Amino acid sequence: MSTGPSRITVIPGICGGKPCIAGHRVRVSDIVIWHEHQGLTADAIVSQIPGLTLADLHAALAYYYENLDAVREEMRAELAAVDRYQANSKSILRARLSQAKRVS
Repeated sequence: MSTGPSRITVIPGICGGKPCIAGHRVRVSDIVIWHEHQGLTADAIVSQIPGLTLADLHAALAYYYENLDAVREEMRAELAAVDRYQANSKSILRARLSQAKRVS
C-alpha cells in the first residue's frame, strides 16, 4: 500500500544518480553513514538538516535495508574512488609539513 509519492528518488544528474531523499540533496548513503557508522540518532540528524523529517530519515534507512547489497556496493565504490584520488594527488599540506620538517 502506497501512502503517496516516494520519499526516495534515483534521478540521473541529482546526487550522482544515487538514491537520495526527495527534495533534498541527502543521499541514502549519507544517512547510513551518520546513523549506522557515526552513531548519530535520528533526532540529531533531522535537527541538522532543514526540512528533513523523521519520516524521510526512516524511509532512507528502510531503502538501505531493502537494497543492502546495492547501497553497500555504491559506498565501497565511492571509498575506492576517494582512495584512488588521494593516491594520485599531491597534498599541499603534506608537502609543506614535509618541507617544514627538513628546515627545522
